[in-house]
This record gives sequence, C-alpha cells and structure tokens, in this order.
Amino acid sequence: MADKCDLCLLGLIILSSLLTGTSGVNVFISSGENVSLSCNNALSDCKSTTWIYYRLIFLAGVELITLGIKNKDTERHERLSLKPDCSLNIKNVTEEDYGLYTCRQYVNGQKQGPDADVFLHVLHVSVSPSSSSSSSSSSSQTEISPGRSVTLSCQLYSFAGFSCDHWVSSVGVELLWVNQAGVDLKTDSRYQISSSSDQYRCIITLTTTLLNEDDNREWRCQLTHRNQVKTSVRYTVKYSAQADSTTAVNPSTQVIVISVAADAVLLLALLWLICRKRADNKRGTGNSAVKDENDHKGTYETIIMSIPPAARANEQTNDHVTYCVH
Repeated sequence: MADKCDLCLLGLIILSSLLTGTSGVNVFISSGENVSLSCNNALSDCKSTTWIYYRLIFLAGVELITLGIKNKDTERHERLSLKPDCSLNIKNVTEEDYGLYTCRQYVNGQKQGPDADVFLHVLHVSVSPSSSSSSSSSSSQTEISPGRSVTLSCQLYSFAGFSCDHWVSSVGVELLWVNQAGVDLKTDSRYQISSSSDQYRCIITLTTTLLNEDDNREWRCQLTHRNQVKTSVRYTVKYSAQADSTTAVNPSTQVIVISVAADAVLLLALLWLICRKRADNKRGTGNSAVKDENDHKGTYETIIMSIPPAARANEQTNDHVTYCVH
C-alpha cells in the first residue's frame, strides 16, 4: 500500500509540475540526436547519484544509474553514460526514450534533498510514400518519385497523457510544418496539413503530391515552446536515378554506354555488308540467266533474218524441209 501511495504522490507531483511549470525541466529533442540531462541536485561525488526512468505515470521506475554505476540490465545501457557533473548522456535518442528522468541523491542509504526531474520529449518523423495510382501498393523510401503522393507524419512523444490542445493552451507547445525559409506550409494550398493526438503523442501530418522540382527540397517539422523554436526534424526529398531523368550520369557509366553503342553500330554495319553481298550475288546469277536467254533469242532471230528470200519460198513449198535452230 505504501508503494502505491508513493506512486500516487509522484503522479500528483508530475501533473502539478507539468500544469504549472514550477518544477522539473522540459527538454525537447529530435530522434537520432544526442542529449544531456542535467542533475541539478548533484553532490560533489557522483557515487551518490541515482538516475531513475519513468515511462508512464503511476508505474514503477527503472534505475538506469545506481550510485554512479550504470545498470547493464537495461536495454539501452550502451547508449547511456554519466558525465563528471553527474548529468545523464543519451546517445542516438529514439522515440522510445521519451519520459521522466529523475536524478536522486543517496548518502549512506538515505535520500538527500529534493529530486531533480527532467521531462524528455522526443520529436520523430516517419514517411509513408505511396503511388498516386490506386492500383499500386505502398512503396518504400527509395521509390519516391514525381507524381507520387507522400505523407510525412511528425510525432511528439511526451510523458504526460495530455491532449495536444492542452500542450498548446497550457504549456505553449506547438508543432508546425515549414519550408526551408521557415514559412508555415498551411499557407500553401498544395499541402494538406492535419493534426491529431493519442494518449502520448501529438501528431501533425503533411501530405502532398511530389513535383519534378521537389528533388532536394527540404521540409521541416518544427516544435516551438512559448513561441521559441526548441527542435526540428528535417526531411529532404531525394529522387532515385531511375525516377529523375535529369540526374547526372556517372562518367564510368557513360564509357560503358558509349562502348556498347559502338559495338552495336559495328555489328549492324557488318550485317548490312553481308546482306548486300548476298543480294549482289543473287542479282548476278539472275542477270546471267537473262543474258543466256537473250543470247539464244538473238541467235534465232539472226538465223531467220539471214535466210534468203528464195530459201523462204522453198520452205513454204517443200513440206519435207524443216529448220530447227538450237
């Protein structure tokens, strides 16, 4: 029962600190970056420092650092380290690292002073490209190309289960999609911007159909806290070489293409010469046959033409005389 009461008290303290902002430090970081969480109540010797991590309210915490020694039983112990000032370093932050981090001091087994609470909020962007054609299935990042519809989902993971409306009205946190110049993309009709939330995330999505000129274009999900930019996640459109016909060709690729083309031209020329020679041979054979026929016909005509008129008369009157010319 005592443990449950302690957890309830912790939950009330956390809610109070988030609502009033009088206790605890809010740290906003983008996934993939490194972060250092300060321990404001640290004593001179980090051997008295214990770091405790809470993922959810009313759930028991996990000791990441116990009396200055890293707990190797945790899944992320390789990404954790303790700085000389007892601050907690987290490398390559992921969306799973969001939550409450408490720095607590112990001397001779006795808790010393108040806890130092740090609320870590993680901003993360995921991409869901798909073909603009309804017959095509969802594609991967490498298939992004002009004409496709792409959706960028920007998600803020936070410890407290408050709605995004609460974050905007009470805490002053806001998410925006902006272009390279920092202009809110809500002002551009080609982008569809929508907001939603669940128990532990604020979500803002950007959907648009990619254009040829979008190659290397940058969009940025920007998080502001009380109108000050705290962190952002950049997304740059990259078209594949197959999708972008203007992509520069590698010089070695050009050499290969030219070599193949030259070989093809030589092969075609050789085939043309062979076909032409065969055609000439065939034409020569045909001309010889015609010539022989014409020569034969000419001999016959010459013989007929050379017969004297008297002989012709004898041919007509003498039935026993027959001329045969070969």
